[in-house]
Amino acid sequence: MVLQEREDRQEKELFALVEVAKTLTVHLEITELLETVMDKIDEVLHPAEFGIVLLWDPTEGVFIPRASCGSGIKDPEALYKIRLLENESITGHVFTQCQAVHLSTIEKVAEAQKTLRLSNRKLMFQALGSLEPKSIVAAPLCAGVEKYGVLLFETLIGESDFSYEDVSFVQTTADLIALAIDRSRLESQATAKEAAEQANRLRAEAMATLSHELRTPLAAIKGYSTALLMDEVKWSEDKRREFLTFIDQECDSLQTMIADILDSSLIDIDQLTLELQPVRLQHLAREVANELQRRTKKHHLVVDFPNQFPIIDMDVLRIKQVFRNIIDNSIKYSPDGGLIVVCGKERKEDVVISISDQGIGISQEDLIPLFEKYFRVKSSTGIYIPGTGLGLPVARTIVEKHKGRIWAESKVGEGTTLYFSLPKLGERTNEEQ
Repeated sequence: MVLQEREDRQEKELFALVEVAKTLTVHLEITELLETVMDKIDEVLHPAEFGIVLLWDPTEGVFIPRASCGSGIKDPEALYKIRLLENESITGHVFTQCQAVHLSTIEKVAEAQKTLRLSNRKLMFQALGSLEPKSIVAAPLCAGVEKYGVLLFETLIGESDFSYEDVSFVQTTADLIALAIDRSRLESQATAKEAAEQANRLRAEAMATLSHELRTPLAAIKGYSTALLMDEVKWSEDKRREFLTFIDQECDSLQTMIADILDSSLIDIDQLTLELQPVRLQHLAREVANELQRRTKKHHLVVDFPNQFPIIDMDVLRIKQVFRNIIDNSIKYSPDGGLIVVCGKERKEDVVISISDQGIGISQEDLIPLFEKYFRVKSSTGIYIPGTGLGLPVARTIVEKHKGRIWAESKVGEGTTLYFSLPKLGERTNEEQ
């Protein structure tokens, strides 16, 4: 009979270890992973009425509960407030010595818990009630030279207590948990390293792009101004005006790029602020469209808004910047010219602005990172498209600061439509104005 019970127990423990091992191969967040494992152990380790995983936090210098199980838990919220020092109680001893322990009597448990601080003793009382542990088995979470915490189980009121045979099962489980934590840590380090390398690469590419883009208008300004200053050449009034127009346009381009760079820096430190005031959005759209229409003869800009369009509170300069950045993008990515239409539509809770062009279009693959910093859409025609890759990311942040959203639809070779919405919070009727 005893032999059969032992065989049944070993079979259950082996099955549990296999299930634990399967669980630990799943890529879950560490707390969710530990909670799943504890539930698996709780099904097999029947004497246990309380179990807990405490992980060492080197930053705070304490053990922090990360997962638990058992019918003995009365107040989980109190349990997760416990913070144990490195040498405190049974947990501290197991961690420091990196060796499993089996405390088989109430007296041994009480002696081991003498170093438990009063604050933690009160939390344990609140979490588990007035019952003192009858027996404890605890094992360190170690993988090689790395120590991550402690796995601990207690019996409280049941008839059975832990035997020495339980130590092997708990230690094996603890080793599996430690390997999973170690794997997760290494994966996080690899991901962080990869992210840092990618960030450095993007930063280098961005600096090269910004340098090139800033030099282009500066070179044009320098060239035209130098030509105008040549004493040996008598330029006609029409030619002088043409050169000055080019200089003015390049200065506008340079000003836009510098504004995007500065705003991008403000976004990085969360210092982009808004000054809201009531605005007729259709007037704002026409003002920007007229400004950009003067820069291009290939494109025809059309603004189409309903007559009774809501007056909404917004930051005038920032929303003008959104219009400017999107329309400028439409001009760049339709090098053969064509129609660019700015439309306004009122919905129940917001207004939606769309800017459509007849340009080269954007692939579905490029639509995903379209609003990320420094991303540049690759031209399917091979034509070089100037820009810093900051215009749309800045526009996105401005729109989101207004509690709106921005998105795009496109087909390669058929053009692109960019949309942005603004909520009607703060809306005023025409009569109130």
